[in-house]
Amino acid sequence: MTRMQLRAIDIGIVPEEGPDRVGIVGMPQWMWVNEPRPKSFGPITRKATAGSASVTATAKVDKVVWDMGDGTTVTCVGAGTPYEDRFDTTESPDCGHRYTKQGEYEVTATSYWTVQWEGMGQSGTIPLDFEASANIVMGEAQVITQ
Repeated sequence: MTRMQLRAIDIGIVPEEGPDRVGIVGMPQWMWVNEPRPKSFGPITRKATAGSASVTATAKVDKVVWDMGDGTTVTCVGAGTPYEDRFDTTESPDCGHRYTKQGEYEVTATSYWTVQWEGMGQSGTIPLDFEASANIVMGEAQVITQ
């Protein structure tokens, strides 16, 4: 598995992480795997050989569990859908959340991998997980009416 160089996902999230970025409480949040690659999302296959013995292993992410930092978790199967401005206030079709309070939140995405291997007349699976995090800010939209 060292040769596979597996790692955590690159987080895609709206609102984006950054000092000038603020999301609005009650609006849909979108989460996704930013630019999924074999080493960060799979699948990736490697073969190791020593003499006449060889082992082949294939790794892929089964799910990403998002700890939203507000006491809730969201489990997403698949890479999610990257947000585009044209989606406006639409809910994410496959991986989303809504905050109910303003504040700063540390969002942690845990990618759960399964490595399936076979060789020398045997086979098995190895579970792995990796974490990545992002800090986002949620604010309230204030409306003044007369």
